[in-house]
Amino acid sequence: MARPATRKPLKPAEKARIQELFSRFESLESDPRTELAYDSPYTLVVAVALSAQATDVSVNKATAKLFEVADTPQKMLVLGEEGLKPFISSIGLFNTKAKNVIRMAQILVDDYGGEVPLEREKLQALPGVGRKTASVVLNELRVEPAIAVDTHVFRVSHRLALSQGKTPDAVEADLMAIVPEPYLTRAHHWLILHGRYTCVARRPKCEECPVADLCPSRHLFIRT
Repeated sequence: MARPATRKPLKPAEKARIQELFSRFESLESDPRTELAYDSPYTLVVAVALSAQATDVSVNKATAKLFEVADTPQKMLVLGEEGLKPFISSIGLFNTKAKNVIRMAQILVDDYGGEVPLEREKLQALPGVGRKTASVVLNELRVEPAIAVDTHVFRVSHRLALSQGKTPDAVEADLMAIVPEPYLTRAHHWLILHGRYTCVARRPKCEECPVADLCPSRHLFIRT
């Protein structure tokens, strides 16, 4: 389980700021989705597992061909570990990922009739599927509100003063505690996309940021 929230209860003004922040994100993109390509719970969990320490673009390039021949656990087992590796060799840690994907496929066939169990505990028990991967899958499929904290979400959450947590788990706990309920299933995507395209690591694009006036950190980056 995620750690308890690290921040104090919100004051009315801060609640209003956070409400307005996510309201603006919603006005820009009401139904944000992962940029990973998938067409089933199985292809989603494989794509997310492959995306660890890799870009969505690189994963989509690999899975476009992979899922043409292996888009079910049964087909993945026929492909096998050595057959899988050439498809994902352009992705970091592909040897370990190939082993995990095949082990996952075997468990899904043996224990779940080839279906992906959409329960957190069972998902996290699968090879190559940790808490973050399970959170992405469950949230994307609208099974369970969850906020997976990657480097983008971690950075944006601190810059927007949504969390001061020092670990991804601590930031996750803070976000789950303060994001207004209507936005919980979409907050992960808004934050990751904001960090990927606007609030980038080195030179955030504050001049074109839709929430710059709500950001306590903007003075650190905007040149006067």
